[in-house]
Amino acid sequence: MGQSHRSQKVADRIKVVVASLLEGKIKDPRLGFVTITDTRITGDLQHASVFYTVLGDDEQRASTAAALESAKGVIRAAVGKDLGVRITPSIEFFSDALPESAKALESLLETVHQRDAEVIALRAHAKFAGEADPYKAPRDRQDETLDN
Repeated sequence: MGQSHRSQKVADRIKVVVASLLEGKIKDPRLGFVTITDTRITGDLQHASVFYTVLGDDEQRASTAAALESAKGVIRAAVGKDLGVRITPSIEFFSDALPESAKALESLLETVHQRDAEVIALRAHAKFAGEADPYKAPRDRQDETLDN
């Protein structure tokens, strides 16, 4: 079942608030170049999942995850103040696997292109297994009249 219109609006607003906080208010040196990719919230608006990507290596991803975890309280307070809902949703941060999935897909597509090129190269020098035209040719009308 999909999200309701209200929960989608709240999720979009949380995404904007978290992104602006990470850009301006949170001054943790462990925080790398972070992009908030998606936010999902439960139907009762009590739990929000924030997905992010980090530009860099595994060490930078780990330090960014630690920085986000330590700033979770500040972020939740700012989200609650901005949303103005009765219950402020709890926030969880998840590293988005989108870049890794994209790299894997690109490598698969490259493999497919290489195999296609090999097939095209093999086809250029291929010969028929039998005759060039394996189907029987229809007889002419004149041949039929001569046979009768």
